[in-house]
Amino acid sequence: MSFDKILGIHAQSLQLHARRAEVLAGNIANADTPGYKARDFDFREMLRQEMPQAVTLRTTQTNHIAPDNGVVSPSEMAYRIPSQASLDGNTVDSQLEHAAYAENAIQYQTSLRFLSGTIQTLKKAITGQ
Repeated sequence: MSFDKILGIHAQSLQLHARRAEVLAGNIANADTPGYKARDFDFREMLRQEMPQAVTLRTTQTNHIAPDNGVVSPSEMAYRIPSQASLDGNTVDSQLEHAAYAENAIQYQTSLRFLSGTIQTLKKAITGQ
């Protein structure tokens, strides 16, 4: 049995939640920046893409364009559609961003607690408790 199978989707989930926290914090920080466009990504879709082993791109020549790096690449980010337009072009809805950030934090903690419980169970099994 592999360690990845034991942990399930929670390892990928933690990475995606951490990245989403960064994105949402950036939106909140720029709530008063004229022209700033709020960004986010579809967490469920990104996690679904993480589940099967994705084919990784590789360059075979030095002139090839390098693939996007990171947990969520900039090309996978989307702009939020504002529910109420702002005169200065800013699309950040501060209340929506704070709610999304809080929800993301709770989901992050849930995955972290599940992983912690799984690791504690494995430690007990290894030590024969």
